[in-house]
Amino acid sequence: MPDSTNAFIDLRSDTVTKPTAAMRAAMAQAQVGDDVYGEDPTVNRLEALAARMLGMEAALFVPSGTMANLVSVLTHCGRGDEMILGGDAHIFYYELGGSAALGGVHHYAVPNQPDGTLELAAIESAIRGDDDHFPITRLIALENTHNRCGGRVLPVEYMDAVGDLAHERGLRLHVDGARIWNAAAALGVTPARLLQNADSVTACLSKGLAAPVGSVVAGKQDFIRRARRMRKVVGGGMRQAGVIAAAGIVSLTEMVDRLVDDHANARRLAQGLAALDGIEVDLDGVETNLVYFNLVRPDLSAAQLAAALADQGVLLSPIDSQRLRAVTHYQISADDIERTLAAFARVLD
Repeated sequence: MPDSTNAFIDLRSDTVTKPTAAMRAAMAQAQVGDDVYGEDPTVNRLEALAARMLGMEAALFVPSGTMANLVSVLTHCGRGDEMILGGDAHIFYYELGGSAALGGVHHYAVPNQPDGTLELAAIESAIRGDDDHFPITRLIALENTHNRCGGRVLPVEYMDAVGDLAHERGLRLHVDGARIWNAAAALGVTPARLLQNADSVTACLSKGLAAPVGSVVAGKQDFIRRARRMRKVVGGGMRQAGVIAAAGIVSLTEMVDRLVDDHANARRLAQGLAALDGIEVDLDGVETNLVYFNLVRPDLSAAQLAAALADQGVLLSPIDSQRLRAVTHYQISADDIERTLAAFARVLD
């Protein structure tokens, strides 16, 4: 059961989840070795399990989702190459331009549609021609689920179509799948099917799956061999990492099926918020565990609302002056949702 001793109902992110009792026990008992030498049996077991579940040949354990994306882009692209991605993509928006700063990879940002997709025609037009003035297009990157577009899910057919476009033009498709298990749960498919036409994927273990740390990169054997070198060059080589990989194994074996509970709690939260004066929610856009909503009170800013809710024991994230985000996760119960809605009602009264 979720930890019910928290002083706050923490809806800021699913990264705030605490490891389960089973994870703590697995970490304490983990067999370990030196992972840089490929000798940590628990890391090796996690990587094999993740690769199988994601439908890829191999996987690589890394400390964070940002490092996972960075390693993936550096493996696909060389200095001066170009990556096509959305203007609201996590890689573009929240990762300090790492692939440009460290790898010299140019970003070509095209607009995300409200549902998180990139128009196929926009991707097509962004692919560079053979001209000495242009960087060489190497990679298309998608994000599924899409954070800044409200946790929206990119459908299987769309993922297939972008993969087809990439491969027809000699490019690779990378998927930032920080919440790929949420996407699969929402669609009722396996992650492997969702990624069938992708060349690489990153997936977080420390968000909805509740591990204390870690992400995986997955792809073909040769890609992962080269990605391991990129992990080393950015300082991500780990030694007795089985201690944390053990929690990731519990994430993949015990925490995936319950993600639908987080989605149900997010839906209930969105419906309750939509019924309050001064709050606007696009209910059709709430597909997973993220709830974005707008405050339409001229006398109250998003930061002021968040501060008032914190006084009521509820934490969430202001996005801009009028927009906020709430994220459900393992440590948020149905009762917490009702308590949150009651706190909103008091603050907005």
